[in-house]
Amino acid sequence: MNNIGFMQGRLSPVVNNKIQAFPYDYWLDEFPIAKKLNLSCIEWTLDYPNLEKNPLLLAEYKSDIIHISKKNDIKIPSITLDCCMQRPFWKKQNLIFYSDLILDLKKIISSASTIGASILVVPLVDNGSIENKFEFNLLKDTITSLYDFLELKKVKIAFESDFSPVNLSDFIKVYNKKFVGINYDTGNSACLGFDPLEEFRNYGERIINVHIKDRKINGGTVRLGEGDTKFQEVFNFFNFSDYAGNYIMQTARSKNNNHIEELNINISFLESYIA
Repeated sequence: MNNIGFMQGRLSPVVNNKIQAFPYDYWLDEFPIAKKLNLSCIEWTLDYPNLEKNPLLLAEYKSDIIHISKKNDIKIPSITLDCCMQRPFWKKQNLIFYSDLILDLKKIISSASTIGASILVVPLVDNGSIENKFEFNLLKDTITSLYDFLELKKVKIAFESDFSPVNLSDFIKVYNKKFVGINYDTGNSACLGFDPLEEFRNYGERIINVHIKDRKINGGTVRLGEGDTKFQEVFNFFNFSDYAGNYIMQTARSKNNNHIEELNINISFLESYIA
């Protein structure tokens, strides 16, 4: 299980009825639990409100994060930026905050580098979905302007999007693969009714991180195996491709608040597909 990890918060109580949010009261507890489950990594989460209070962005917590990561042998290779989806810097309504949002992004890149995280997942879905040429261009201009900084900090951007396979292929080509790749989400693709074979044919070589979840077509997240994700087709590709990244479990929360047991059930399901 060298490359199976989980999304931060999945081993903690639900926060404010959200399926995903930074677990301020429990984040330290998740590391030893993950070790007992034989997981190898955790994907950190950054969100609003209280972004500035996230331990990752506070200098006094950096050594604690590094210590608990090493102590439990749980790496932090990636960070998901829900904050970018909540307040997308590429949207016209946020232009007044653009400078502050980019300053936050640069702080995140620096903090990621400090703890050894090399991938930042930027969700272009839901509130962050790209809807017009203005948003496309502002996003492109901003990210490309950060190439030198990304190289200095040894960090890459992984876009997660709701684009069709052909459109995502066209979209990702405008970015240098040295700095930008794709975060593939199994559940979101299933929800949108995309064909995995068409997806991988169009942009498979640009995938650098994978979120594992299951969803019904046009529906919400469910336990792995209970939705419409074509796991066999998905792992036929990953098991026989050059993909060497992580599988981050972004799975459904427990209906009876037994989140550790729920994640363990999903781990067993996932293990049966990974070669």
